[in-house]
Amino acid sequence: MNIKRPCFFLSSTIHKLPLLYNLFSPEYRILLMNKFPLFADFFQGKALGFLHRLIDLSIEEDGEDLTSRAVFSPSSSSEATIMVRQNCIIAGLPFIVQILDRIPGNTSTTFMASEGSFVSSENIVAVIRGETVKILKAERIILNLLSRVSGIATLTQKFRSKLEGSGVRLLDTRKTSPGMRYPEKYAVLAGGGENHRLNLESLLMLKDNHIDQCGSISRAVNALKRTYSPCPPIEVECRSLLDVEEAVASRVQRIMLDNMSIPEMKKALKLIPGKIESEISGRVDLDNVEMLASLKPTYISSGAVTHSAKPIDLSMKFEVR
Repeated sequence: MNIKRPCFFLSSTIHKLPLLYNLFSPEYRILLMNKFPLFADFFQGKALGFLHRLIDLSIEEDGEDLTSRAVFSPSSSSEATIMVRQNCIIAGLPFIVQILDRIPGNTSTTFMASEGSFVSSENIVAVIRGETVKILKAERIILNLLSRVSGIATLTQKFRSKLEGSGVRLLDTRKTSPGMRYPEKYAVLAGGGENHRLNLESLLMLKDNHIDQCGSISRAVNALKRTYSPCPPIEVECRSLLDVEEAVASRVQRIMLDNMSIPEMKKALKLIPGKIESEISGRVDLDNVEMLASLKPTYISSGAVTHSAKPIDLSMKFEVR
């Protein structure tokens, strides 16, 4: 077992925070920006509110820890170490303090790894000290969440490494677990990828259903431009070369080549001018992403980085003091 020098330390609050969107004091946000800049930048406003609702629901689902309350006295204190059991990109470390902050009692956390860093098997990533009953109450929620997001970050990094040097950017999709949209998309960022769109408001995206309803791509684009002023960026999902030509003529901001054959994509990309972004999507995996990158689109998007990521094996070991 390898024990590294601590990276930094955060103390959990004693009280349970209210469900407000602006939850961090200026001092706490400065600390987070210094130690967890990606987390502090991503989890603001509604995103932070969604995270806390997820944590509160997880706590409520577990109910009271009757076993621990019967076995340990309120004054019992412990030291708990969180260890990875396999090589991974660790993600979700700031979630530990967020979870502990939602449970009454005193704890402090020392981090032994940096967010989004590679950690080899049998290494400790965090040490929690404080009230035993509180730590046990948080144990499974912490491990479940870190296991999930670290799995996504690890798979994202594998995809990203396949694109190294190509100039092509990796995007996720909205194929995320219900209630886990923001933690999972954050994990993609921690693994070196980028977010396609966080929600239906982030980007106007015309898919086949919208186009079929309007009768053509140009009519669908005009419907959006009539409805919204100023109009947000528009992306069009194209199924054929004719679709691509029509989308280019409609002056949209991005064109998605969805489930096209390789020969079709090569021809389609030649039709798209440099001022319009291009995106390849559909059945993208680790086996074909490098070949798709050789076609030189602006982006490649893959739902696999979230829906096919395997959880990372983590454990928490206790020493009652």
